[in-house]
Amino acid sequence: METNILLENGTNELEVLEFTLEGNHYGINVAKIREILSYQPVTPVPNAHPNVEGIFMPRDTMITVINLKKCLGLKDENPGKGLFIITNFNKLNIAFHVDEVIGIHRVSWADIIKPDGTVNVRDRGVSTGVIKFDNLLVVILDFEKIITDISPETGLKVSDVEDLGERDRNTSPILVAEDSPLLSKLITDCLAKAGYTNLLVNMNGQEAWDMLCGFEKEGNVADKVHCVITDIEMPLMDGHRLTKLIKSNPNMKDIPVVIFSSLVNEEMRRKGEALGADAQLTKPEIGKLVAAIDKLIG
Repeated sequence: METNILLENGTNELEVLEFTLEGNHYGINVAKIREILSYQPVTPVPNAHPNVEGIFMPRDTMITVINLKKCLGLKDENPGKGLFIITNFNKLNIAFHVDEVIGIHRVSWADIIKPDGTVNVRDRGVSTGVIKFDNLLVVILDFEKIITDISPETGLKVSDVEDLGERDRNTSPILVAEDSPLLSKLITDCLAKAGYTNLLVNMNGQEAWDMLCGFEKEGNVADKVHCVITDIEMPLMDGHRLTKLIKSNPNMKDIPVVIFSSLVNEEMRRKGEALGADAQLTKPEIGKLVAAIDKLIG
């Protein structure tokens, strides 16, 4: 799939693939996609989750196929047809069965509308944002949440933190930028168990940047924030843009920035390194996140 998203760093843009399910329009970040294949028969797996269609092996790689319509509570009027969107995130290769691919849109994170509580009920909602194209609304789906609902062990490995045992309390202020309420709570709970109790939580990169700028105006940003942990995918401002702004600011450039995202693959790692990120970890690795903070804060 030809895209331009990796040509520039920190522009606060992304490319969204628009696709349909029973006439409804949805989107996925192109950075998650490996390829798109025509539908092919799959092998059912006994006792698998009801939303798992089965498995298949293109080019000797076994891939699980998820019936996205079932995940969203939609009727499947055309089984055995459509396309497979092959994705890679959180170190998993997953195929999502969809009806039709419409095309790719390059948009700014600032143009993505965050769903309110009536749409995204905590722990249940699977939408991370909505984009308006003319009179059409395209819903960006939370594919990490969809996978975690099917297989909880693919989520944050909270046991890794529990295995650390008793630790000393550390009051170093850590700023967290994470748009998912569920993941934000899990991350902060895990950090608190690891002894980090002074957490400044923000719902997106813009909120985090505004907080940092406020501390900078007070003249003590380096004292108020000792480390920044940021997701990549966030409305208004993404984590790469936030990293670029921090590392380009003479008063903030020495603050360690840890990118903690499901999108940390080889290409995204190079992008993060170019922006000056001090560490980059995939979201299941909460134990490694604690270790990175320990090392960076000292």
